[in-house]
Amino acid sequence: MAHNIKWFDTIDSTNSEAFRQFSQSEDFSVFAAEFQTNGRGQKGTSWESESNRNLTFSILLKSNSIKAENQFLIAQIVTIGIKRYLKNLGIDAKIKWPNDIYVGDKKICGILIEHFLSGDTLSGSIIGIGLNLNQRVFNSDAPNPISVSLITGKEYDTKEQLESLAGFIHEIYFSYRNFSSGLSENRLDSEYYDSLYRLEEFHKYEITKDGRIIEARIMGIDSNACLVLEEEDGTKSRYHFKEVKYIL
Repeated sequence: MAHNIKWFDTIDSTNSEAFRQFSQSEDFSVFAAEFQTNGRGQKGTSWESESNRNLTFSILLKSNSIKAENQFLIAQIVTIGIKRYLKNLGIDAKIKWPNDIYVGDKKICGILIEHFLSGDTLSGSIIGIGLNLNQRVFNSDAPNPISVSLITGKEYDTKEQLESLAGFIHEIYFSYRNFSSGLSENRLDSEYYDSLYRLEEFHKYEITKDGRIIEARIMGIDSNACLVLEEEDGTKSRYHFKEVKYIL
């Protein structure tokens, strides 16, 4: 399937370009770059990517049928789409809540999602994705990067792989575009749960507000998309994004 993909040799940020072209773009427009001069990660961090070696792109969604309270559905659609794409390449990936993609204890993909609201409904979302495809050497202080090529030993055509990856996400998105608050069950919940990195395994976590270290296991995600951790004594707590830090 051919997707509406706009390629740039060099650009500041594909998320910024998607925002600039928001009004005149169609639902599920894709903006991709061989190199970003100002690629962004979560909370203003940068994303290291060697020119024309990886997949650095943004998807612009313009569904007006998803309620704001269900916005975590977008993260589920994208992360599961990427996981299925990697599975197709023979790679078993996990989702590190809320939306990083890991292989083992190494990060292969980072995602930045920006939502736009109109009343109680999403008017649009911009999803910035950086997936390590062919890069073999990482020079930044990122603690644990890995790439598809490092795992498989193969080289990949970036344009062909983006077409493939966009197809996996596109298929899920258009199946769920008409998701509404009246739907009693989100069928992606179980696949997302089963895909969680460190699911039901005891590991150390840092509680960011006070620096406390706990030993706990991930028991799932609650209805507010919070991470549910259970400590060894059975105490269960729920954490919003950035309230808890994985200790690797």
